[in-house]
Amino acid sequence: MLLNVIISVIFGIVQGITEWLPISSTGHMILVDQFIKLTSDTAFRDLFLVVIQFGSILAVVTLYFHKLNPFSHQKDVKQKRETWTMWFKVIVGCVPAAIIGLLFDDFIMDKFYNWYVVAAMLIIYGVLFIILENRNKKPKISSINAMSYRMAAMIGIFQVLAMIPGTSRSGATILGAVLIGASRNVAAEFSFFLAVPVMLGASVLEILKYFMSNGMFSGQQFLILIIGMAVAYAVSIFAIKFLMDYIRKHDFKAFGYYRIVLGILVILYFTISGAHIIA
Repeated sequence: MLLNVIISVIFGIVQGITEWLPISSTGHMILVDQFIKLTSDTAFRDLFLVVIQFGSILAVVTLYFHKLNPFSHQKDVKQKRETWTMWFKVIVGCVPAAIIGLLFDDFIMDKFYNWYVVAAMLIIYGVLFIILENRNKKPKISSINAMSYRMAAMIGIFQVLAMIPGTSRSGATILGAVLIGASRNVAAEFSFFLAVPVMLGASVLEILKYFMSNGMFSGQQFLILIIGMAVAYAVSIFAIKFLMDYIRKHDFKAFGYYRIVLGILVILYFTISGAHIIA
Protein backbone atom coordinates (compact mmCIF):
# COMPACT_ATOMS: atom_id res chain seq x y z
CA MET A 1 0.00 0.00 0.00
CA LEU A 2 2.76 2.47 0.98
CA LEU A 3 4.65 1.70 -2.20
CA ASN A 4 1.57 2.44 -4.33
CA VAL A 5 1.09 5.74 -2.49
CA ILE A 6 4.70 6.73 -3.22
CA ILE A 7 4.30 5.75 -6.86
CA SER A 8 1.06 7.75 -7.03
CA VAL A 9 2.94 10.80 -5.71
CA ILE A 10 5.63 10.34 -8.38
CA PHE A 11 3.00 10.14 -11.10
CA GLY A 12 1.30 13.24 -9.68
CA ILE A 13 4.57 15.18 -9.86
CA VAL A 14 5.21 14.09 -13.45
CA GLN A 15 1.63 14.90 -14.45
CA GLY A 16 1.68 18.32 -12.79
CA ILE A 17 4.92 19.35 -14.50
CA THR A 18 4.37 17.92 -17.97
CA GLU A 19 0.67 18.70 -18.48
CA TRP A 20 1.25 22.42 -18.93
CA LEU A 21 4.74 22.48 -20.40
CA PRO A 22 4.68 21.60 -24.13
CA ILE A 23 6.57 18.34 -23.65
CA SER A 24 3.74 15.74 -23.56
CA SER A 25 2.28 14.61 -20.25
CA THR A 26 0.86 11.40 -21.74
CA GLY A 27 4.20 10.52 -23.27
CA HIS A 28 5.98 11.05 -19.96
CA MET A 29 3.35 9.15 -17.97
CA ILE A 30 3.54 6.18 -20.33
CA LEU A 31 7.33 6.18 -20.10
CA VAL A 32 7.38 6.48 -16.30
CA ASP A 33 4.95 3.56 -16.15
CA GLN A 34 7.60 1.43 -17.87
CA PHE A 35 9.95 1.85 -14.91
CA ILE A 36 7.56 1.99 -11.96
CA LYS A 37 4.30 0.12 -12.39
CA LEU A 38 1.48 1.63 -10.36
CA THR A 39 -0.55 -1.58 -10.31
CA SER A 40 -0.97 -4.83 -12.17
CA ASP A 41 -4.63 -3.91 -12.79
CA THR A 42 -4.40 -2.60 -16.36
CA ALA A 43 -7.94 -1.17 -16.37
CA PHE A 44 -7.32 0.89 -13.24
CA ARG A 45 -3.89 2.02 -14.46
CA ASP A 46 -5.43 3.31 -17.71
CA LEU A 47 -8.09 5.10 -15.66
CA PHE A 48 -5.50 6.58 -13.31
CA LEU A 49 -3.36 7.96 -16.14
CA VAL A 50 -6.38 9.92 -17.44
CA VAL A 51 -8.26 10.91 -14.29
CA ILE A 52 -5.16 12.18 -12.49
CA GLN A 53 -5.39 15.08 -14.97
CA PHE A 54 -8.41 16.35 -13.02
CA GLY A 55 -6.00 17.70 -10.40
CA SER A 56 -4.27 19.71 -13.11
CA ILE A 57 -7.63 21.12 -14.26
CA LEU A 58 -8.36 22.39 -10.75
CA ALA A 59 -5.03 24.23 -10.78
CA VAL A 60 -6.12 26.22 -13.86
CA VAL A 61 -9.48 26.99 -12.27
CA THR A 62 -7.73 28.14 -9.08
CA LEU A 63 -5.20 30.41 -10.79
CA TYR A 64 -7.62 31.86 -13.36
CA PHE A 65 -10.85 31.77 -11.37
CA HIS A 66 -11.54 35.48 -11.74
CA LYS A 67 -10.77 35.50 -15.45
CA LEU A 68 -12.89 32.39 -16.05
CA ASN A 69 -15.82 33.44 -13.87
CA PRO A 70 -18.56 35.28 -15.85
CA PHE A 71 -20.57 35.88 -12.66
CA SER A 72 -17.86 37.79 -10.76
CA HIS A 73 -19.21 40.81 -8.90
CA GLN A 74 -15.88 42.53 -9.60
CA LYS A 75 -16.64 42.61 -13.33
CA ASP A 76 -18.82 45.15 -15.10
CA VAL A 77 -21.37 44.21 -17.76
CA LYS A 78 -18.83 44.50 -20.60
CA GLN A 79 -16.28 42.33 -18.80
CA LYS A 80 -18.89 39.68 -18.05
CA ARG A 81 -19.92 39.65 -21.70
CA GLU A 82 -16.28 39.28 -22.75
CA THR A 83 -15.90 36.36 -20.33
CA TRP A 84 -18.92 34.60 -21.84
CA THR A 85 -17.50 35.22 -25.31
CA MET A 86 -14.21 33.69 -24.22
CA TRP A 87 -16.04 30.59 -22.97
CA PHE A 88 -17.92 30.28 -26.27
CA LYS A 89 -14.57 30.37 -28.08
CA VAL A 90 -13.26 27.68 -25.73
CA ILE A 91 -16.31 25.52 -26.49
CA VAL A 92 -15.79 25.99 -30.24
CA GLY A 93 -12.16 25.00 -29.78
CA CYS A 94 -13.18 21.86 -27.89
CA VAL A 95 -15.66 20.53 -30.47
CA PRO A 96 -13.13 18.85 -32.81
CA ALA A 97 -11.41 16.94 -29.98
CA ALA A 98 -14.75 15.95 -28.45
CA ILE A 99 -16.00 14.47 -31.73
CA ILE A 100 -12.79 12.65 -32.64
CA GLY A 101 -12.28 11.50 -29.06
CA LEU A 102 -15.71 9.91 -28.80
CA LEU A 103 -15.39 8.21 -32.17
CA PHE A 104 -11.79 7.04 -32.11
CA ASP A 105 -10.62 6.88 -28.47
CA ASP A 106 -10.33 3.08 -28.36
CA PHE A 107 -8.71 2.95 -31.82
CA ILE A 108 -6.08 5.51 -30.80
CA MET A 109 -5.35 3.64 -27.57
CA ASP A 110 -4.96 0.39 -29.48
CA LYS A 111 -2.87 1.62 -32.41
CA PHE A 112 -0.77 4.52 -31.17
CA TYR A 113 0.18 3.82 -27.55
CA ASN A 114 3.65 2.44 -28.22
CA TRP A 115 7.20 3.68 -27.78
CA TYR A 116 7.95 4.45 -31.42
CA VAL A 117 4.91 6.71 -31.81
CA VAL A 118 5.80 8.53 -28.56
CA ALA A 119 9.42 8.97 -29.66
CA ALA A 120 8.45 10.15 -33.15
CA MET A 121 5.96 12.73 -31.86
CA LEU A 122 8.43 14.04 -29.27
CA ILE A 123 11.03 14.64 -31.97
CA ILE A 124 8.70 15.92 -34.71
CA TYR A 125 7.03 18.53 -32.50
CA GLY A 126 10.38 19.46 -30.99
CA VAL A 127 11.64 20.29 -34.48
CA LEU A 128 8.43 22.19 -35.26
CA PHE A 129 8.82 24.37 -32.17
CA ILE A 130 12.35 25.30 -33.20
CA ILE A 131 11.30 26.06 -36.79
CA LEU A 132 8.36 28.12 -35.52
CA GLU A 133 10.52 30.24 -33.26
CA ASN A 134 13.09 30.78 -36.01
CA ARG A 135 10.36 32.43 -38.09
CA ASN A 136 10.18 35.07 -35.35
CA LYS A 137 7.11 36.88 -36.69
CA LYS A 138 5.42 39.59 -34.65
CA PRO A 139 2.12 38.25 -33.22
CA LYS A 140 -1.13 39.75 -34.48
CA ILE A 141 -3.29 38.62 -31.55
CA SER A 142 -2.43 39.99 -28.13
CA SER A 143 -5.56 38.90 -26.23
CA ILE A 144 -8.16 36.13 -26.34
CA ASN A 145 -10.82 38.80 -26.95
CA ALA A 146 -9.08 39.63 -30.24
CA MET A 147 -9.25 35.99 -31.33
CA SER A 148 -12.04 35.11 -33.77
CA TYR A 149 -14.25 32.02 -33.54
CA ARG A 150 -12.60 30.75 -36.72
CA MET A 151 -9.20 30.96 -35.02
CA ALA A 152 -10.57 29.16 -31.97
CA ALA A 153 -11.82 26.36 -34.22
CA MET A 154 -8.44 26.13 -35.96
CA ILE A 155 -6.67 25.79 -32.60
CA GLY A 156 -9.22 23.12 -31.70
CA ILE A 157 -8.19 21.17 -34.79
CA PHE A 158 -4.58 21.32 -33.64
CA GLN A 159 -5.73 19.99 -30.28
CA VAL A 160 -6.99 16.85 -32.03
CA LEU A 161 -3.38 16.06 -32.96
CA ALA A 162 -2.60 15.77 -29.24
CA MET A 163 -4.60 12.55 -29.02
CA ILE A 164 -1.52 10.86 -30.43
CA PRO A 165 0.72 10.12 -27.39
CA GLY A 166 3.96 12.07 -27.32
CA THR A 167 2.42 15.08 -29.07
CA SER A 168 1.41 17.17 -26.02
CA ARG A 169 -2.01 18.78 -25.79
CA SER A 170 -0.54 22.08 -24.64
CA GLY A 171 2.22 21.77 -27.24
CA ALA A 172 -0.18 21.19 -30.14
CA THR A 173 -2.57 23.99 -29.14
CA ILE A 174 0.22 26.48 -28.40
CA LEU A 175 1.89 25.64 -31.70
CA GLY A 176 -1.40 26.08 -33.55
CA ALA A 177 -2.21 29.36 -31.83
CA VAL A 178 1.23 30.84 -32.51
CA LEU A 179 1.05 29.71 -36.15
CA ILE A 180 -2.17 31.68 -36.69
CA GLY A 181 -0.68 34.79 -35.09
CA ALA A 182 -1.30 34.62 -31.33
CA SER A 183 1.31 35.80 -28.88
CA ARG A 184 2.99 33.17 -26.70
CA ASN A 185 1.08 34.45 -23.66
CA VAL A 186 -2.33 34.24 -25.40
CA ALA A 187 -1.45 30.84 -26.90
CA ALA A 188 -0.54 29.43 -23.49
CA GLU A 189 -3.60 30.85 -21.70
CA PHE A 190 -6.04 29.67 -24.36
CA SER A 191 -4.40 26.24 -24.19
CA PHE A 192 -5.00 26.20 -20.42
CA PHE A 193 -8.65 27.13 -20.82
CA LEU A 194 -9.22 24.56 -23.57
CA ALA A 195 -7.91 21.92 -21.18
CA VAL A 196 -10.69 22.45 -18.64
CA PRO A 197 -13.67 21.00 -20.59
CA VAL A 198 -11.51 18.58 -22.63
CA MET A 199 -9.76 16.98 -19.66
CA LEU A 200 -12.91 17.04 -17.54
CA GLY A 201 -14.81 15.27 -20.30
CA ALA A 202 -12.02 12.73 -20.78
CA SER A 203 -11.94 12.00 -17.03
CA VAL A 204 -15.72 11.54 -16.78
CA LEU A 205 -15.75 9.31 -19.88
CA GLU A 206 -12.93 7.15 -18.53
CA ILE A 207 -14.64 6.76 -15.14
CA LEU A 208 -17.92 5.75 -16.79
CA LYS A 209 -16.13 3.21 -18.99
CA TYR A 210 -14.36 1.79 -15.94
CA PHE A 211 -17.55 1.49 -13.88
CA MET A 212 -19.40 -0.19 -16.74
CA SER A 213 -16.65 -2.78 -17.16
CA ASN A 214 -15.18 -3.22 -13.69
CA GLY A 215 -17.58 -1.82 -11.10
CA MET A 216 -16.62 0.47 -8.23
CA PHE A 217 -13.13 1.37 -7.00
CA SER A 218 -11.66 -0.39 -4.04
CA GLY A 219 -10.79 1.80 -1.04
CA GLN A 220 -7.09 1.55 -1.87
CA GLN A 221 -7.64 2.50 -5.51
CA PHE A 222 -9.73 5.50 -4.51
CA LEU A 223 -7.02 6.70 -2.10
CA ILE A 224 -4.30 6.30 -4.73
CA LEU A 225 -6.36 8.28 -7.23
CA ILE A 226 -7.08 11.11 -4.78
CA ILE A 227 -3.40 11.36 -3.75
CA GLY A 228 -2.28 11.44 -7.38
CA MET A 229 -4.77 14.19 -8.22
CA ALA A 230 -3.83 16.23 -5.13
CA VAL A 231 -0.14 16.11 -5.98
CA ALA A 232 -0.86 16.92 -9.65
CA TYR A 233 -2.90 19.93 -8.47
CA ALA A 234 -0.15 21.31 -6.23
CA VAL A 235 2.63 20.79 -8.77
CA SER A 236 0.49 22.19 -11.61
CA ILE A 237 0.14 25.48 -9.73
CA PHE A 238 3.91 25.94 -9.81
CA ALA A 239 4.28 24.62 -13.38
CA ILE A 240 1.71 27.06 -14.79
CA LYS A 241 3.28 30.01 -12.98
CA PHE A 242 6.71 28.94 -14.20
CA LEU A 243 5.60 28.66 -17.83
CA MET A 244 3.85 32.03 -17.90
CA ASP A 245 6.88 33.71 -16.33
CA TYR A 246 9.28 31.85 -18.63
CA ILE A 247 7.58 32.80 -21.90
CA ARG A 248 7.58 36.47 -20.97
CA LYS A 249 11.37 36.38 -21.31
CA HIS A 250 12.10 33.36 -23.54
CA ASP A 251 10.82 31.49 -26.57
CA PHE A 252 9.83 27.81 -26.88
CA LYS A 253 13.12 26.58 -28.37
CA ALA A 254 14.32 25.05 -25.11
CA PHE A 255 11.24 22.83 -25.02
CA GLY A 256 11.88 21.86 -28.62
CA TYR A 257 15.44 20.75 -27.85
CA TYR A 258 14.26 18.90 -24.75
CA ARG A 259 11.69 16.97 -26.77
CA ILE A 260 14.27 15.98 -29.39
CA VAL A 261 16.75 14.74 -26.78
CA LEU A 262 14.04 12.84 -24.90
CA GLY A 263 12.75 11.30 -28.12
CA ILE A 264 16.25 10.05 -28.98
CA LEU A 265 16.69 8.62 -25.45
CA VAL A 266 13.35 6.81 -25.78
CA ILE A 267 14.47 5.25 -29.06
CA LEU A 268 17.79 4.17 -27.57
CA TYR A 269 16.22 2.75 -24.41
CA PHE A 270 13.51 0.71 -26.06
CA THR A 271 15.75 -0.45 -28.90
CA ILE A 272 18.45 -1.68 -26.54
CA SER A 273 16.12 -3.10 -23.87
CA GLY A 274 13.66 -4.67 -26.28
CA ALA A 275 10.81 -3.44 -24.06
CA HIS A 276 7.55 -2.14 -25.49
CA ILE A 277 4.64 -0.05 -24.29
CA ILE A 278 1.37 -1.81 -23.70
CA ALA A 279 -1.54 0.62 -23.43
